[in-house]
Amino acid sequence: MKNYLDLTPEVKEALETGKPVVALESTIISHGMPYPQNVEMAKECQRIIREQGAVPATIAIMDGKIKVGLSDEDLETMAKTQGVLKVSRRDFAYAIASKKLGATTVATTMMGAALAGIKFFATGGIGGVHRGFNEVMDVSADLDELAKTNVNVVCAGAKSILDLPRTLEYLETKGVPVVGYGTDTLPQFFTRESEYKLNLRLDSVEEIAEMIRAKEELGLSGGVLITNPIPEEYSMDKKYIDEKINEAVEKADEAGIVGKDITPFLLKTIVEETEGKSLAANIQLVYNNAKVAAQLAVAYANLNK
Repeated sequence: MKNYLDLTPEVKEALETGKPVVALESTIISHGMPYPQNVEMAKECQRIIREQGAVPATIAIMDGKIKVGLSDEDLETMAKTQGVLKVSRRDFAYAIASKKLGATTVATTMMGAALAGIKFFATGGIGGVHRGFNEVMDVSADLDELAKTNVNVVCAGAKSILDLPRTLEYLETKGVPVVGYGTDTLPQFFTRESEYKLNLRLDSVEEIAEMIRAKEELGLSGGVLITNPIPEEYSMDKKYIDEKINEAVEKADEAGIVGKDITPFLLKTIVEETEGKSLAANIQLVYNNAKVAAQLAVAYANLNK
């Protein structure tokens, strides 16, 4: 594995000394947001994590290695380079073997984090079961990864462009614990609440850390999904954003866009349709997730002192 992992000195030292570390994905930089907001967001997430007492570790595929911890120069490369591969589990070995520049999704960020020994990961929203599942059977690899990889993911729920009831049902079938952090319902990415009730609510990072430790000691595989609502002041009107999402989905259907191209297309279209309001909300929910993930990583580290 030493041939494939490239850890920055900061991340390596943190892992060796038991300091809390939080992984960050790179697809959100290369495929989720336009430049320069993407690189600004990435740097601010790192700052927030450090401010909370943890070490940030943004993950990407670079020069045939799983790079764990990106420099400012690396972030600029991921943010500005055209044609960066969007790397899910099926593409992981190819991206490394071919030495392509690759942005890690939720699934492959979890894989890279697990290989490095990182237990916590902050993202925007996970993938899930796509709308129109009966016709195309499109299910994100993120869900299976949550079922088998021991990395705990803080997100603002599943992306609201998805079929949320089926996504929750899939996670339940796979045995993935879905925790509502201070909420009884699944956060809907751009909005704080939804009509979809969760099975478990916990109101402090200490409670979640205790649960994660118990899960590990019991030998239960897979990650815990912590759903963290977007801050109140940045939450969008549900009726308004739902209308824009439905319009974007119709455009994708008309254009025949499917597979891994659909999420970037929908998010880009929604940004355009909302005149940038959805992008502003997306950035704020990512910051909030980075903060909570860092607090959770610190709480977990404190359990082991």
